[in-house]
Amino acid sequence: MKITTDSLEKQLANVQKRTAQLTDPKIEAAVREIIETVQAKGDAAVRDYTKKFDGVELADFKISEERIDAAYENIDPKTKEALEVARDNIISFHKKEVEYGFVDTEKAGVMRGQKVIPLASVGLYVPGGTAAYPSSVLMNAIPGKLAGVKRLVMVTPDPTEAVLAAAKIAGVDDIYQLGGAQAIAALAYGTETVPRVDKIFGPGNVYVATAKKMVFGQVAIDMIAGPSEIGIIADYSAKPKQIAADLLSQAEHDRLARPILVTNSMKLAESVSNEVELQLQTLPREEIARESVEEQGFISVLPDLDQVFELMNAIAPEHLEIQLPNPTGYLSLVENAGSVFLGQYASEPLGDYVAGPNHILPTSGTARFSSPVGVYDFIKRTQFIQYSAAALEKEAQYVTTLARVEGLEGHARAIEAREAK
Repeated sequence: MKITTDSLEKQLANVQKRTAQLTDPKIEAAVREIIETVQAKGDAAVRDYTKKFDGVELADFKISEERIDAAYENIDPKTKEALEVARDNIISFHKKEVEYGFVDTEKAGVMRGQKVIPLASVGLYVPGGTAAYPSSVLMNAIPGKLAGVKRLVMVTPDPTEAVLAAAKIAGVDDIYQLGGAQAIAALAYGTETVPRVDKIFGPGNVYVATAKKMVFGQVAIDMIAGPSEIGIIADYSAKPKQIAADLLSQAEHDRLARPILVTNSMKLAESVSNEVELQLQTLPREEIARESVEEQGFISVLPDLDQVFELMNAIAPEHLEIQLPNPTGYLSLVENAGSVFLGQYASEPLGDYVAGPNHILPTSGTARFSSPVGVYDFIKRTQFIQYSAAALEKEAQYVTTLARVEGLEGHARAIEAREAK
């Protein structure tokens, strides 16, 4: 891996230069046409695009309960057990996020409050091929169920038995064999077969990401997911073999994945760089991981831990490991990260599968302003207000004053219409 000893200022400047890749106008035009055609022609358009892009001719998009049950019964028992352990841990973590709203009656004659309402229906997009991760089905669906979403609809172009089994374990209500931009359009606008949803979750290729951007406003979306990232902060006490393995655990996802080590130890930096090369040689996905390491990854050596944390906060990684003595003592220094892994035994793949906190995290530096997927993403909040006559009389003058300052006489008169004569 490349090792840099540039000044903090220069490295911070390099981080700020990284911008999101602009969508190809040709892709935007193609996706716009797909969305408009699905909106106009419904199921017929979805069938045509599924045949054109996936090579599959389907009479019925909906996957039967019998097929889902068979997948659950037929998967390897160890896989089923692992999925069920993961489900239980995800539930035990995310149930603590459930919100109940509040009622405030502290002021005489006034009731104010907030009501928490689950979204009525949610769409979950699950990619096909090597990106069809059953763990992501659990991470998306379970918080939705805990929030009280009435209908969870999953779309996937090429469902594996493990994905179907995970959907059953997580409580997904309906599954449709659809993919690409046409699946996003179907969820956003509805067709004769596919129900319209209120929000769409899940990653996909550039066509799926572009479609999600274009239907936003018609429906809500979770985020636009970028390539996976891991940032590791470590000092001389860390074990190079473990650091290298953790970096490669994310590098093997994608050629654009970004593995980063920031340390105050040149000895560790050199040892990790050598260890990464050794481990790459026996990694089944070596070609993908090597390109990630060589083109996207780097090791930064800075003189002290304050600078180490400043640089990592600027990077705002999706996953952040802290491999330092007493790692919890440094948690207060973390400002921007999707999920933090403390100590040598909290390896990032624990978070991917069974620890319980969500593995659907902000990428591409968006941890500066975004959060992991949670129960709070599947709800909306409504406020309510009630005033007695006496409470209104006490505050009416302030409303009418501000209304007239803003030139809204009708607002003022609406209050005055209720004043005692």
